[in-house]
Amino acid sequence: MNLNLITEEVLYVLVAIVAVLISSSVISFIMKKRRPGKTLDEVSLRIRSWWMMFAIFTIALVIHSTISLIFMALLCFLALKEFFSLIPFNRAHRLVLFWAYLTIPIQFFFIYIGSYGMFIIFIPVYMFLLIPIQAIIVGETKGFLHSIASVQWGIMLMVFGLSHLAYLLVLPGKENSVAGAGLVLFLVVLTQVNDVAQFIWGKMLGKRKILPKVSPSKTWEGFVGGALTTTLIAVLLAPLITPFSLISSMIAGLYIGLTGFIGDVNISAVKRDLNIKDTSTAIPGHGGILDRVDSLTYTAPLFLHFTRFFYF
Repeated sequence: MNLNLITEEVLYVLVAIVAVLISSSVISFIMKKRRPGKTLDEVSLRIRSWWMMFAIFTIALVIHSTISLIFMALLCFLALKEFFSLIPFNRAHRLVLFWAYLTIPIQFFFIYIGSYGMFIIFIPVYMFLLIPIQAIIVGETKGFLHSIASVQWGIMLMVFGLSHLAYLLVLPGKENSVAGAGLVLFLVVLTQVNDVAQFIWGKMLGKRKILPKVSPSKTWEGFVGGALTTTLIAVLLAPLITPFSLISSMIAGLYIGLTGFIGDVNISAVKRDLNIKDTSTAIPGHGGILDRVDSLTYTAPLFLHFTRFFYF
C-alpha cells in the first residue's frame, strides 16, 4: 500500500462509502421483496454497478500511486474510444485517431514526472496544431473540418479534461492529510453525489425544465437541490481529506455542482445530436463509460486549478 496516498482520514471516507452502499443494497433488497417491479430491478442493477466501480477505483487507489495513474490513463483510453465509436469519420482520416490515442501515454508521462508546464500545454497547443497535419498529408478535404474538430474535442474532454484527475495525485501535499488521494476522493465523491442528488431532487420536486431541448429530464429544482446537497457534503468531507477552509469547501461544493451539471448536459447534447440514449452498455444500469465520466470532464480540470491556485 502506498502510504503517501492512503491516510487514516481517506480510509474513514472509504469505509463510509461502503456503509452507504451496504445500506442501499439492503434497502433495495427489502423493497424488491415487498414491491417487485422493473424500476426496482434497474435500481438494483445500478447499485451492483456502483459496487463494481467502487471496488475497481479503490483497488487502483490503494495499491500504489503508479497503479492509480495507469488506471486513470486506461479510463481516458476507454472514454476516448467510446467517444470515437459514436462519431462518424471519413475513412481517409482514420489514421488521425492513432495520434489521438498517442496523446494518452505522453500526457500521463508528464503527469508521472510532475511536469506541470508540459502537462498543461501539450494537448491544447502541440497536439491541436499537429493533429490536422496527418489529415492534410492524406490530401482528403471532404469532411476535414468535421473529423479534426471531433478528434480535438474528444481529446480535450476525454484526455486533457480527465487527466486533471490524475494530476491531483502528484500535487506537492504539505502534509499527509492533503495528499493526492484525498483530493481525488473528494472530487469523485462530490461529482457522483451531485449527479445522484440532481436526479433525486428532480424526481421529487422537478417541475420547471432547465434545458428542455438538450436534456428534457433536467429541472431547475434538481439542479439547485443537487448543488446545495453537494455543497453540504463538501463541507462535511473537506476537514477530513482536503486543506480547504469552511468558505473554500463551500465554494468547491458549489463549483463542482455547477460544473458537473455543465459536463453532464454537454455530453447529453452530443448524444441528442447523434440520436442515442447511452454511449454504450459497458456498465449495467448506467450506460457507457462516457455516461459516468461526463461530469468529471468538466469538474476535474476546474477543480484542479481551483485547488492548485489557492493551496499549492
